[in-house]
Amino acid sequence: MDFTYSSKKRLPVLLHITAWIILFILPVFIFYTESNHATNFLYRVVVRTFLYLVLFYVNYFWLIPALLFKGQKLRYGIILILIVIGLFVLGEKASDVFFPKRLYDQQFETELAKIFQQNKRPFPSETMHLYNYFITSFLVVSFSLGLRFSNRYIETEKRRKELEQERLNSELAFLKNQISPHFFFNTLNNIYSLVQINTDDAGKSILKLSKLMRYMLYESEQGNTMLSREIEFMHNYVDLMKLRLTDKVKLAVTFPEKYTDVSVPPLLFIPFIENAFKHGISYREPSFITVLLDVTDHAIMFTCCNSLGNKKEEGKDPASGIGLENVKKRLSLLFPEKHELTITRTESVYEVILKIDTTQNKTA
Repeated sequence: MDFTYSSKKRLPVLLHITAWIILFILPVFIFYTESNHATNFLYRVVVRTFLYLVLFYVNYFWLIPALLFKGQKLRYGIILILIVIGLFVLGEKASDVFFPKRLYDQQFETELAKIFQQNKRPFPSETMHLYNYFITSFLVVSFSLGLRFSNRYIETEKRRKELEQERLNSELAFLKNQISPHFFFNTLNNIYSLVQINTDDAGKSILKLSKLMRYMLYESEQGNTMLSREIEFMHNYVDLMKLRLTDKVKLAVTFPEKYTDVSVPPLLFIPFIENAFKHGISYREPSFITVLLDVTDHAIMFTCCNSLGNKKEEGKDPASGIGLENVKKRLSLLFPEKHELTITRTESVYEVILKIDTTQNKTA
C-alpha cells in the first residue's frame, strides 16, 4: 500500500524530468556528439534550458496559484513579463562570464554562415536567439498554464465527486431510516389486530417480526445485501401478512428458485408489497394481491399488482405515501438511467413494474 502511494507520488516527478531531457537537453547532446563540436555553445544551451525550467516552475507553483487563480490577471501578466526579461538578461550575462565564445566557436559560426550563403539563405542575425528565447518562453508558459489548469480541473472534479458521494450516502441513509420506522409501525398495527383475534397466530407473528427486524437493524445497515437475503426477507414478510388474510383475498406470490445471486440495496421491493397489503385487502368484497419476481442474467423484473379498496378510505394515513416516494428517490440515486419504474392505476387495480439492470452487480 505504501509502495503504491509512493510510486504514484514519484511518477509525476519522473515524467517532468523525462520531458525536460527529451525536449531540450537530449537533442543538443546528440547533435554535438555526432558533429564532434565540443564547444561552449553547448553549455550556453544548457544554461538557457535551466532558465526555461526556472520559468516553468515559478509560473506553475507560484504565479498561477497565487495570482491568476485569485483573479489578479494584470498583476500576473506584469510580473510574468518582468521574470521572462530578467531571466534572459541573467542568462546572457552568465553565459558571457562563464562560457565565453572561443576561437573554434567563431570558426564554427563562420563555416555555418558559408553553408547558408551557398544555399542562398540569409544567415540568422545576432538577435535571432532573442526571438527564439521569447518564443520558447511563450511555449513554456503556455504549457505550464495548460498543465496547471488541467490539474486544477482534475482536482475539482475529484472533490466534486467526493462531495456528491457524501451527499448520496447521507440522502440514502436518511431515506432508509424513513422506511424502517414506517414499516415497523405498520407491522405492529397488524400484530395488534392479531392479538385480539388469535393468540397463537400472534405468537408466530412476533417470531416472524423478530427475524424481519434483525434483518433491518443489522444486515441492511452494512450497505448492499444479496438478492437471496432480500427474497428471504420478503418471504417472511408475506408469511406474516398472510396470517390476517381472509378467504376473500386471493394471494399469489412467485419468487424464483434458481437464479444468479446479485448485490442489491436492502428494503428495495418491500415498500411496494407493503403498499399492496395496505390498500389491496378488502374484508367485505373479493380482492387480490399478486407479487412476481423474475431474475435473468442481466436484469431483475419485479411486478406487484393489487386491487383497490374504497377510495374514500384512502389517504387517511398521513404516512401512506412515504414508502413509495422514498423508493422512487432511492432508485433515482442508486440506479440512474439503469432502471425503469412503471406505476399504473385504474379504478380497481394498482400495478407496479420495476426493471433493474444488474449487469455490474453480479457476484463472483
